[in-house]
Amino acid sequence: MQFPRTALCSLLFFSAFLIEIYAQTDDSRTVKPVQKNQVIASSESDPAVNFPVKRFAPIYLTASDLSIASGNPSLVAMSKGSASIPVWSLSGGTVGQSVAGLVPVLPDDCTGVEAEITVLTSDKETNPKFEDVYRVHLFQMEKGSSFSSNALTGPATRTPLPAEPYCTRQIVLESYYPVKPNKPLAVRIQREPGDPIDTFTRPTGLVMVKITPIGELIKSYTVQKAEKYNSWPVIQSIGKKLVCVYCRGTAHSIAEDVRAVYARTSMDNGKTWTPETVVANTPKFGEVTIGKGLDEKGAMLLWVRRIGSTWNHDLYRTEDGIKFTHIATPKLDPNPMQITDVFKVPGVGLMALWFAGFYKDEPTNSWGTLISKDNGATWTQNTVESKLPKAEWPTEPSAVYLGDGRILAIARTEVGGSTAESTQFQMISLDYGKTWKKTRTNIRDIMSSTPSLIFDAKTGLLSNYYYQRGRGVLRCRITDPNFIFDHPLSWPAAKAVSLGSAIPWDAGNVNAVACGNSHYLAYYSGEKPDLGIYVTAVPAPAIDGKQ
Repeated sequence: MQFPRTALCSLLFFSAFLIEIYAQTDDSRTVKPVQKNQVIASSESDPAVNFPVKRFAPIYLTASDLSIASGNPSLVAMSKGSASIPVWSLSGGTVGQSVAGLVPVLPDDCTGVEAEITVLTSDKETNPKFEDVYRVHLFQMEKGSSFSSNALTGPATRTPLPAEPYCTRQIVLESYYPVKPNKPLAVRIQREPGDPIDTFTRPTGLVMVKITPIGELIKSYTVQKAEKYNSWPVIQSIGKKLVCVYCRGTAHSIAEDVRAVYARTSMDNGKTWTPETVVANTPKFGEVTIGKGLDEKGAMLLWVRRIGSTWNHDLYRTEDGIKFTHIATPKLDPNPMQITDVFKVPGVGLMALWFAGFYKDEPTNSWGTLISKDNGATWTQNTVESKLPKAEWPTEPSAVYLGDGRILAIARTEVGGSTAESTQFQMISLDYGKTWKKTRTNIRDIMSSTPSLIFDAKTGLLSNYYYQRGRGVLRCRITDPNFIFDHPLSWPAAKAVSLGSAIPWDAGNVNAVACGNSHYLAYYSGEKPDLGIYVTAVPAPAIDGKQ
């Protein structure tokens, strides 16, 4: 059911109607492809897609179900005309205000929950040029466990305000928190006016909290079992064959002499893999897989970083995923820390993004493009930005060509911390990669997470996969790239895909590829010094059940 915008904003004051709206929008919405430059609400960046993880009926905590947890928020009646609804007023200037509630029991067979809030403001100065920031705290207490052992402090989540007052926003604060079924769940919601991103100094009203139980996530296949330090995989398809390439050493070190590169292939959608073959094992050099792609003839290209007495980037080519031939070692200045995945840009040639620097705060970091017009034999280096401090440095980017000269890339940030400033970067080009614009996104559930993008021209959907280190959750955000291209702060909420080890550094670095009607995600996980390589197969997102 569709309502005019003004009528919808008025009707949403009734809590029963809010619940009805939630029920109508839970994973059953359909959207039409967004036309270039079309102005639409930010919620429409979240297409209704078929996702193979069960979601249970949501559980709602209204304002009346919540009470003060910290500070001095106030329970007030927000009114417009004859309509009135209770909300918790959260200050835009006072730090430390929060409210809490309890979900008495969670359903059988759920493995985690998603936490979402509904907020609104009656202030006439509300405007999308302002942003506010919220955070969720979740925990389950178990007999014999400490109070904080299962506690989660969610990421600081930023969103722009609506264009007019009395319009609600639904904000997902946590997409997957592991839980035990049939046990209570404590929920605390806090606004963060002390975060530099929270620029709206007026109060906002918390209407309700929505907790959605989530079923079992997708199981992964083992490519290389956890023996020694297997890490940093890339995955590519050659026709119907999957090729997974990874490296192995003894620790989280890129230059150790024992580190070499290996490959395996699969013809049954990642379920089983051939014995490994050696791709590169140069004496007195450490070698690491860093990027992949296809050349103009459909063969696989593989970037390998080789570090010893010199620092090199070697490009290999293979037609079968077994025999790899070295085809280039370009001389580059600045010498990249890493070169990432290769993609095709019509009329330009093969392109890859690079970044250079030393992970320090000094303005010595840079990034740019590499272009080959001869199928990978030679490369031309272009610098987009240089002399960047670490806070402005996009690293390990993934890019896709969208058509009409448009390229969209997502990069990780090397800045940590708990504020909403620590987000993935988005870089866009309108002229086939000649010039670029860089902005921050609202993607905050990261921690040095390497993104990997897949664009499906048939459905028009863009998938952003990343592995949240320290939490061990492989996540995906699915959107319409025509909308998100100009709205980097409107990426939809993440969907949890699979689980790995919750270790800050010795797990992660997802790399994705489309093959047939599935997306295949390679990552590493385990407990050091023994880490394995795994692949998760995810049905390609589709609207209305259409591939």
